[in-house]
Amino acid sequence: MKKRILFLCVANSARSQMAEGLARSLLGSEVDVLSAGSRPSTVNPYAIEAMAEIGIDLSAQHSKSVDGVDAAAVNVVITLCADEVCPILPGRVRRLHWPIPDPASSDPTLSRAEMQKRFRAAREQIRERLPELAAILAEPAGS
Repeated sequence: MKKRILFLCVANSARSQMAEGLARSLLGSEVDVLSAGSRPSTVNPYAIEAMAEIGIDLSAQHSKSVDGVDAAAVNVVITLCADEVCPILPGRVRRLHWPIPDPASSDPTLSRAEMQKRFRAAREQIRERLPELAAILAEPAGS
């Protein structure tokens, strides 16, 4: 049976979407990769752009609610919130917390270049942590 991982943040618009795309790219079809949020919105265009820079297409992804996730079918949950309150998936599941600052901002003084820099930084922080996730998924059941 395939293992299923879930990336969670608040809006499911940036960090969790990028993590979903990166994990799918790294782990391939051996693992089901999902993302969701407690207050889903839309996938941030800067997230789509940052991922396209490394050859990963998020344009078909959409924001999803954690309420629509079957907790019993998830093996690992990774929360990505840093300063905000992360959503919770109830049940017995392995949990990891990767506190990555939200790159999205409604600050009108931030330039396009600064926004791109913020999203690239979040993408790279997620990418650096994926080997940890791959190692956990490779552990025998019950570890």
